Amino acid sequence: MFYEIRTYRLRNGAIPTYLKVVEEEGIAIQRKHLGELVGYFFSEIGPINEIVHIWAYPSLDERERRRAALMNDAAWRDFLPKIRDLIEVAENKIMRAARFSPTGAVAS
Repeated sequence: MFYEIRTYRLRNGAIPTYLKVVEEEGIAIQRKHLGELVGYFFSEIGPINEIVHIWAYPSLDERERRRAALMNDAAWRDFLPKIRDLIEVAENKIMRAARFSPTGAVAS
């Protein structure tokens, strides 16, 4: 399993607005295409104004297919401007779980 960890640093004070619009519109579109949402988080202690969401994919090819489907969805393209200006920095990484991880890693 591959885990995509997306981390956004938002403008100061933008977390409530970001979470509201994602909850009301964005997450349904993402789930329709991306599949398994592992978690969606916001910072409480540590780096402030940070959002982290994690998605699981069985393969990198499946991730690519699902991300392409999301980007081809007109509803998603209409949604993006609602969050784009709230995000100052975006980071994305792909991780694999260790065999002993409770996330269900497979032996490599």
